[in-house]
Amino acid sequence: MPRFFSFLAASSLAALLALRVMADPAVDTQKAVIAPAKTSIYLGNVTLAVAPLVRQGSEYVSDYTATVFPFFFCNETGEFRIQVSDSALFQLARGQPIDFTGQAVRNDGVIRVIQGHAVPQGITDDGTVKIRVHLSRRIVVVFNTTYHLIPGIK
Repeated sequence: MPRFFSFLAASSLAALLALRVMADPAVDTQKAVIAPAKTSIYLGNVTLAVAPLVRQGSEYVSDYTATVFPFFFCNETGEFRIQVSDSALFQLARGQPIDFTGQAVRNDGVIRVIQGHAVPQGITDDGTVKIRVHLSRRIVVVFNTTYHLIPGIK
């Protein structure tokens, strides 16, 4: 009899996970939080802080701050935008990694190209993310950090 209950519990868990995967991910993930990240550069480091991202259409949008130590005169702030389609969110919900692109637009209008790769930790709302910020054609700053998707109603 205990085997039957184990089977029943496993079947119920599988059914709940399947329902979560079949649900519309756009309804589920209206906000995303990226943990602050720090990376080394020649003779210093850069810290990237992104405020909680809010879903607007097929994009997540927020403000960001990049702090460069010890070169404080290189600090910048602006708007952070990444494109994540509904199908990519569906992939994340199924536990599959995704690639994304976007832009960081400084307050003075300079545009930085963003490329990223998100890897979920199983079928959860958490995972790791690698963000590449292209400062020029040859200079790319890479940040490795974590993300958390916050459920919401569309």
